[in-house]
Amino acid sequence: MKHNREFEIAWQGLKPGVHTYTYDVDDRFMEAQGHDGEFTGWDAKVTLTFDKHESFFMLRFDIDGKITVPCDRCGDDFALRLWDEFNLVIKLTGDDAADIEDEDDVIFIPRSETVIDISAWVYEFLMLSVPLQRIHPDGADGKPGCNPQALDLLNKLAEHPEEKKNPLWKGLDKLKG
Repeated sequence: MKHNREFEIAWQGLKPGVHTYTYDVDDRFMEAQGHDGEFTGWDAKVTLTFDKHESFFMLRFDIDGKITVPCDRCGDDFALRLWDEFNLVIKLTGDDAADIEDEDDVIFIPRSETVIDISAWVYEFLMLSVPLQRIHPDGADGKPGCNPQALDLLNKLAEHPEEKKNPLWKGLDKLKG
């Protein structure tokens, strides 16, 4: 991964209180983070609210944007809107922070660290904001937004003619009851 200072926060110079940062994320950032290119057309805005306290920081990541994804139903690409929010707490510890295991939403860093690199969290939260099921949204008229030819083909494939029953298994149906 290429080093990018844009995503570093020098927290020691900040006054206690709330600080807001805005990051524009595109395909170049995702590729630098090692994204395999399954999704393209990244156009996201990440707003970070960094609330500095004496011994910990509260981070809130608000994600808004869109990406181009293939539809799981018809296979055609479409623009999918991203929106999500994630919270993260960073606790400051002594220099033995390596001995403390991070929790789900709590990260431990030593007080000797002067800069926090948030690029990995931005990448992770963007990937988590992509839904598992990606299907074209319905049109204004209520019809599916998918390719009509693909939907027709799927409907034809879904129709199963009555299967012939094998007389070999006929006796087993009596035991099933």
